[in-house]
Amino acid sequence: MLAFLATTLVAYILYLILTMFSGSFGLWSLGELIAGAVLSLIAGAVAFRVAFAKERAGEANIFRIFNPVRFIIFLVYLIGPFFFSMAKSNFDVAYRVITGKIRPGIVRISPGLKTDLGITLLANSITLTPGTLSVDVDEKNGDLYVHWINVKNPEPSPAEVCGSFPDWVRRIAE
Repeated sequence: MLAFLATTLVAYILYLILTMFSGSFGLWSLGELIAGAVLSLIAGAVAFRVAFAKERAGEANIFRIFNPVRFIIFLVYLIGPFFFSMAKSNFDVAYRVITGKIRPGIVRISPGLKTDLGITLLANSITLTPGTLSVDVDEKNGDLYVHWINVKNPEPSPAEVCGSFPDWVRRIAE
């Protein structure tokens, strides 16, 4: 119950920060406060198991998402490798659209991630990168099916499709 309340409170505070100064007579309107409370309750009910999933690190239990070291690694990942790959992929997709050199297809990659959070983070990173789209996940072994704009190898390694994303996701989520 405490994990649910903490997750709901964090979601509500984030909602209030993102909607600050949008009310007509102050920081927030009454409708926004009520909508934020309802949405935060829903987010708390859905996400508290992921946010407070415990894992062993030596003898101490740490909370997976709220670990400051993992959060800093996540920010480094976003600012560095992810944005660089996004920029590079934008140019690659523009080149392929202009020249017509497109060989689309769906490929399967095995990133070797063990947690649902890791697979979700990798799938979202792949989808946000132009030229790739996560289509499906094989829940038994964690394989991802990815629609790729330029299939060079029908059975590629994860590095061919998404670069160093799986290594970064492993540092963040596992």
